Amino acid sequence: MSILTIQPSGKTIETREGASLLELIMEAGEAIMHKCGGNAQCGSCHIFVQAGRKSVSRIGAEENARLDTIVGVGSKSRLACQAKVTGEEDITVELLGFASGL
Repeated sequence: MSILTIQPSGKTIETREGASLLELIMEAGEAIMHKCGGNAQCGSCHIFVQAGRKSVSRIGAEENARLDTIVGVGSKSRLACQAKVTGEEDITVELLGFASGL
């Protein structure tokens, strides 16, 4: 089992294989936008995976298409609703909504 660290708060939570990062972030008590209910339709749960990318599922076509429509996307960008835990390496994510007053 790996640990998910959520920045900028520094909160941590144990992960479980198959859980989405969105589920884990919400279970940790963090506020994160997710307007479409986790269907890769809105892009509101855009995060950066800063560490542990090998323990997260690969980007699928639907997620990639949605990321292409979002301003500020980089190589560490993921939709939290689509990124699922697949390995044992610890993961660190950065929530982006904190800067906009989420």
